Amino acid sequence: MMARTAGDPDADLLAAAMAGDRAAFASLLERHYDRIHGLAWQLTGTRADADDIAQDVCCTLVEKIGGFRGEAKFSTWLCGIVYNAARDLHRRRRSFSGLTDRLAVLVGLARGPDGRDLHDAMWVKSAIARLAPPYRDAAILVAGQQLTHAEAAAILGVAEATVSWRMHEVRRLLSGAQRPSD
Repeated sequence: MMARTAGDPDADLLAAAMAGDRAAFASLLERHYDRIHGLAWQLTGTRADADDIAQDVCCTLVEKIGGFRGEAKFSTWLCGIVYNAARDLHRRRRSFSGLTDRLAVLVGLARGPDGRDLHDAMWVKSAIARLAPPYRDAAILVAGQQLTHAEAAAILGVAEATVSWRMHEVRRLLSGAQRPSD
């Protein structure tokens, strides 16, 4: 089960939490929440992002705690999870930024540089953010991550035709939305 528990102040709580003891799990979270939030804040620089990451890590920990192998102290392992969550947040933001450029082409907003590009990019970001989650997810995977419809379908757990239809709807919704003045 766990290779190195000697010297880890969380060893008893951790063993109980891994065995399904909810109170022990709650105690572990309470003991480490400030560390989770503090590290997230240091990595992101904002309280709001730290709040989001801390919440995500706490939810993720429910699923991941059974996979703890004891190769490091629990607190070290937990810091790795927080770090990865912060890195994933940054990666999603970069992807979303690139997504707006590619979606601008999809909906016919892409033009030569004429000073309106920033305005158009802001419009696309706003329009994508307002899409229903199934459409937004399809758009992010296909246009943002440049996955095929088949790859996106596998990730989303739907048929490839469903992704194709969602992308058609994304194009329709975005091209019919209130666009910046030409």
